[in-house]
Amino acid sequence: MSRILIAEDEERIASFVRKGLSANGYAVTVAGTGGEAADYALTGGFDLMVLDIGLPDEDGFAVLQRVRRGGAQLPVIFLTARAGVDDTVSGLENGADDYMTKPFRFEELLARVRLRIRSERGPEPSSLAAGELTLDLRTRRAATGSGTVDLTAREFALLELLLRHRDQVLSRQQILSHVWGYDYDPGSNVVDVYIRALRKKVGPERIETVRGMGYRLSC
Repeated sequence: MSRILIAEDEERIASFVRKGLSANGYAVTVAGTGGEAADYALTGGFDLMVLDIGLPDEDGFAVLQRVRRGGAQLPVIFLTARAGVDDTVSGLENGADDYMTKPFRFEELLARVRLRIRSERGPEPSSLAAGELTLDLRTRRAATGSGTVDLTAREFALLELLLRHRDQVLSRQQILSHVWGYDYDPGSNVVDVYIRALRKKVGPERIETVRGMGYRLSC
């Protein structure tokens, strides 16, 4: 299991990212300060760090410099509200591997995390499958026993989530936070709308409604 370190000033975002990454099979540790983040990173026990620039005790640039000077080469993704070109260039020139600005969609962060860890450890499978249902992660198309299906970006993210957690019940809140991001409206019915659309494309029998709990893909 890959271990990810999150250094994030905003508790709400740190909790959102931790829950999302944990749901996708990662072991996650959260550091609330730059000093704590650097100490964790220098232990050598982590595979990747998601690093905020605006930490309470020192900025993320200083943390990254300290980590790199200490010899830690784990991939680092900056996740920050600073969207200026100078900040982006500074982060990358100081040893970051990627740079994302807030607000962000969790599915994009997850894709970048997977890419960085995969480059360190070797390739992941290029497709997911459950019975006759397959999802090509490169072409972003699904295939059933009756043919190939084109998906919208949200439908792809939703089906990927269900396939990665096949036979597990996912609540509407879990699906919302993963597919629509941390700024979602918990009262929205958008999950139900997209589940109906996805059922029409891959077959209604494949996605089960678990009353009072959420949805489960079982094939």
